[in-house]
Amino acid sequence: MNDRFPSFRLRLALIAYALAWWVLLPLVIIYLRLRARKDPDYGLHLAERFGLVRAVLRHPVWVHAVSLGEMRSATPLIRALLAQGESVVTTHFTPAGRREALREFAPEIAAGRVQVVWVPFDMGFAYRGFLRSFVPKYGLVMEIEIWPRMIMSARARDVPLFMCNAQYPQKSFDKDMSGWGLRAALTGGFAGGFVKSTLQAGRFAAAGMRNIHVTGELRFDQPIPQAQLIAAENLRQRLSKGRPTFTLTSVVEGEDAVYIDIIRQSRDAFFVYVPRAPERFDQVAGMLADAGLRFARRSDVLDSALSAAALPDIDVLLGDSMGEMYFYLALCDRAIVGGGFVTKGAHNIIEPLALRKPVIVGPHIWTIAYPAVEAIAAGVCHHVQNAAELHAAVTSPVDVSEARIAAFYAQHAGAVERTLAALPQALANAAPPHGGEV
Repeated sequence: MNDRFPSFRLRLALIAYALAWWVLLPLVIIYLRLRARKDPDYGLHLAERFGLVRAVLRHPVWVHAVSLGEMRSATPLIRALLAQGESVVTTHFTPAGRREALREFAPEIAAGRVQVVWVPFDMGFAYRGFLRSFVPKYGLVMEIEIWPRMIMSARARDVPLFMCNAQYPQKSFDKDMSGWGLRAALTGGFAGGFVKSTLQAGRFAAAGMRNIHVTGELRFDQPIPQAQLIAAENLRQRLSKGRPTFTLTSVVEGEDAVYIDIIRQSRDAFFVYVPRAPERFDQVAGMLADAGLRFARRSDVLDSALSAAALPDIDVLLGDSMGEMYFYLALCDRAIVGGGFVTKGAHNIIEPLALRKPVIVGPHIWTIAYPAVEAIAAGVCHHVQNAAELHAAVTSPVDVSEARIAAFYAQHAGAVERTLAALPQALANAAPPHGGEV
């Protein structure tokens, strides 16, 4: 760790941050209550948000996966840790992440080897309670989550906290390094990091992190649920009726108009449309209806076994369920990954590549620079710059062989093994904290 961490300026900022949390806490509680109206899980187990939890495990590995995507990337690593005899506590902020952990590790939870809880509010007393209950061996924070009190509390209780599967997107890096650079400075409080690429290692080092290990992208090692592929195979021909099929994955607010217009212009193709957030399911259904498209909701035409005796004659299947992305991807010939037509940036391209599906992404890919840049260079991902180019990619798709995608995927797999191999050295290099909690 950085011997000069935290600086005097950062200490002052941390004090102001702590005061702000106390002032704004009632608004945070109201926010959760409002979210609970759409997703009741937001309102459950509120005590855990304050670090009040009955720990079933003692000295587990702590894995923080804020939401669904982070939990999926953590899954293969957690399985590998369990295979080594470790126990694991996972923390989450969103119900989607928590539900995925509960579903994926149900047998291990029943056996007392995994425990799933909400991540505490970013307040000192909440983290002290959480860390006192579990006394983790070390913590792995998936992707890039920089929470001041999480970092400082872990340091104060001698819990090595690492970023894992981490990347520092260029826009975030530039913003964090400008001005006072306080958020970037907080990276120096981590015990180290397991990062996706050499480029990312350089950015984290510039921000002040030490003990950095390049381990790759864990999502390349995530398990593929075979039952979803089988279910899709049984339905694919009946839904598409031989038409070219595209799955729109993780579509976010602000880009629906682009995609719906493409669907309207492509009457000889079949589309699977999967919004990123469940609260958008009804909204997108309304948009598809307003556009005059023949569509059906997955929840209306397919039962829980992902089968149906009779299917309507439609051009769009609206994927209004969570945890079934591989099913939706297995229905298509190629995938269009959402997020790229808004400035917040595109989402995960690895899941379609895992099924050997060519990928199309919009102009904004800064959030997935790795592995999108490499995938584009390898010819397995088509980077379109505007709606016209997207239309051309749909009507006249570039031919990409499964062998090419398989070779690219094999080249980038193995992050779990590399992370496990790097862990002993990373723990050995984790210097003891200096001073107590600010």
